[in-house]
Amino acid sequence: MQLADTDRRILRLAVPAFGALAAEPAYRLVDTAIVGRIGTDELGGVAIAVSIISLVIVGSNFLAYGTTERVARRLGSDDAAAAGTVGAQALWLSAAIGLVAAPLLVLFAHPLASLLGADGEVLDFAVVYLRISAIGVPFVIVGLAAQGTQRGASDYRSGLVVAVVANIINVVVEVIMVAGFDLGVAGAAWSTVVAQVLAGVALCWRARPIVASAGTFRPLWDEMRPLMSAGRHLLLRVTAMLAVFTGATSIAARVDEPTLAAHQIAISMFLFVALSLDALAVPTQTLVAEELGRGSPSMAATLAARATRLSVGVGAALGVVVAAASPLIARAFTTDPAVISRATVALVLLGAVLVPGSIAFATDGSLIGAGDYRFLGRAALGYLAAVVPIATAVLAVPGLGITGIWSGLLLWMTLRAFVNRRRARLVLA
Repeated sequence: MQLADTDRRILRLAVPAFGALAAEPAYRLVDTAIVGRIGTDELGGVAIAVSIISLVIVGSNFLAYGTTERVARRLGSDDAAAAGTVGAQALWLSAAIGLVAAPLLVLFAHPLASLLGADGEVLDFAVVYLRISAIGVPFVIVGLAAQGTQRGASDYRSGLVVAVVANIINVVVEVIMVAGFDLGVAGAAWSTVVAQVLAGVALCWRARPIVASAGTFRPLWDEMRPLMSAGRHLLLRVTAMLAVFTGATSIAARVDEPTLAAHQIAISMFLFVALSLDALAVPTQTLVAEELGRGSPSMAATLAARATRLSVGVGAALGVVVAAASPLIARAFTTDPAVISRATVALVLLGAVLVPGSIAFATDGSLIGAGDYRFLGRAALGYLAAVVPIATAVLAVPGLGITGIWSGLLLWMTLRAFVNRRRARLVLA
């Protein structure tokens, strides 16, 4: 059966989008696999540190999403100068955020890790990883703005090339630092920083042709304000989502160390595997925004519907694979029997999460492309409130452990899928 034209448009961008999106989670996945072989305390420390870093990096994703939608709309209406201006101001804003975030992470590494439940050696390893990793954060955040500019112009190939090269560098440097020089957790963090710095510089370089058409290159608050306005709602959305994941990590830390280590394995797999779904959602942002910029809402609705169907197919297939391979996946990250047992349960539940997740991710992309930021922010708060009772139950009854934590995440994702789907049909009707 031949693919429909709309499917081809989506997949043409989705394939390179996956590689570009994979960069940051792939760094952490490699760190998890290598550090997991060192020890359970080390892996627990990385789990805590990664959760904190994710709050900053994923919280800054509005720079990519908001920039993508605004650049695509302007290019859809044949206004290259306005598109270039959006990209230039996004880069200024991202640089400011990154230069503030990095020293704060270094300064507050110890209290933040302690707040998430780390203590003893786990706390020590978390602080080491977090303080070193903070160096790469500004480059990641600026890279998000650069990628948003490129995606708005339907350039997903550049991000793919940069991601592949950066991850190869990360693996090579990490093996040398951890296995060769026995630097442990610090070596894992330094290798990721090296890759992030190189990737950030490369992404900015590739965004030059689009930004070059801007009318001015100096910072303009009036031009940043719309991105900040969209960012406010997107930041609320991301903050609520990260509160769910960070809360889950914090709960796991308070159960016991094997549960925390197992949760880190499952969450690392989620962040990596879910990229297959986000790789369909991100191009949907670009294509829906382009069509709305051209004044073609019917085509925007068609693209959104097709992206959701494709995402469900991919999500269901991935869910089956992850659940079936859960014992093997767990053993690839650790040799601790207690961690393997808990991780296997979490990975089976992760397989189930990916099915509603496929709908939630795709409809998020459609709504961002339509600029429906206010709804996304407010709805995220509602989803967070819905899982609070489950979190309370797991804290009150530690025996629920990893099963309780990931059952809560399954409920949260199912709720997101249901509500988002209804909203997307209404907005793009």
